[in-house]
Amino acid sequence: MADRPPPPRDCAVPLVDHPDGITPDWLTRVIRANGCDAEVSTVSSSPVGTGQMADNYRLHIDYARRDAGAPDTLVVKVPAGNETSRAAGAAGGYVTELRFYLELAHELAVRTPRCWYADINDAHDKFILVLEDLAPAEQGDQIRGCSVVEAELALINLAGLHGSTWCATRLDDLGWLSRVTPEVAALFSNILTPRTDDFILRYEGRMSKEDAEVLRTFAAHAPTWLVARPERFAALHGDYRLDNLLYGTQAGGAPVAAVDWQTLSIAHPGRDVAYFMGNAMPPELRREHEEALVRAYHEALLGHGVEQYSFEACFDDYRFGHFQGPLVTVLGAMAVVQTDRGDDMFMAMCSRSCQAIRDLDSLELL
Repeated sequence: MADRPPPPRDCAVPLVDHPDGITPDWLTRVIRANGCDAEVSTVSSSPVGTGQMADNYRLHIDYARRDAGAPDTLVVKVPAGNETSRAAGAAGGYVTELRFYLELAHELAVRTPRCWYADINDAHDKFILVLEDLAPAEQGDQIRGCSVVEAELALINLAGLHGSTWCATRLDDLGWLSRVTPEVAALFSNILTPRTDDFILRYEGRMSKEDAEVLRTFAAHAPTWLVARPERFAALHGDYRLDNLLYGTQAGGAPVAAVDWQTLSIAHPGRDVAYFMGNAMPPELRREHEEALVRAYHEALLGHGVEQYSFEACFDDYRFGHFQGPLVTVLGAMAVVQTDRGDDMFMAMCSRSCQAIRDLDSLELL
């Protein structure tokens, strides 16, 4: 299990939702609440990352006094400046991520940043996360893709999340952690079908007819897929892709760590595995290595105590899970502000995930 402590619940500081509101006194209180004897003299910030629903900044810290545990830098995550993206996060993603860091992250065997402080208002549209800065680790690039080695590292880390929560009934005691019920799933086509039509219309000049057909077919079957195979469940990251992973470099950093926990839920774990694999690398590279990579995930899962789960069952769940790609791509693209990089990213995700669905005959599992 993880060895990072949970963040303090109350540092007696006001809620701010932009780094401009972070004063030396504010940050001193946060750092002291985490057990460090320190006094911040100055703090400045600079933007970092490529978030869709939230903005991230690196804090650069100078001290009048400090002990060995006081950080030189931290990262703060705050609501997106764009109103559309902020509204999407306020619908549930912001509070889910904060509760993850406050109540669950320290129990799990998945590498994530340590959380130094978290706070949110009652309307869930104003929040702040103060997180460990994992630099010199570098963010993955969803558009470029990754190597086979990077994919294996990511999948082994993912097995830590799933293995720590595999069929764990305690997850249902976390009221903020959602699970799609048959009643909710039955209504889902009323949301996904029109969003899919809008997505295809927006990108019709960049999307193949074959990909559009996969999207439409899945939208029609999504209510059934969302609640299928209930005998296996775990905490699902939901958006486990390269832009949400930080990789160590020659300069240092953990081998890989996962961030952006706004889409965490209780669901079938094969969805995370397939979503990552379907988006992480070009189809020809995925085809060549996917069996070995899924096997590496499976072996890591068994190492976390999962029993009576064969590789054959795991690979079939992997085939089944690939519709997480169209699901997140369509809903994500239509929920946040449109940008050039976002368009390129969503098109890469769409084409790769739809090709994986065809390669693996996943449509037959619907």
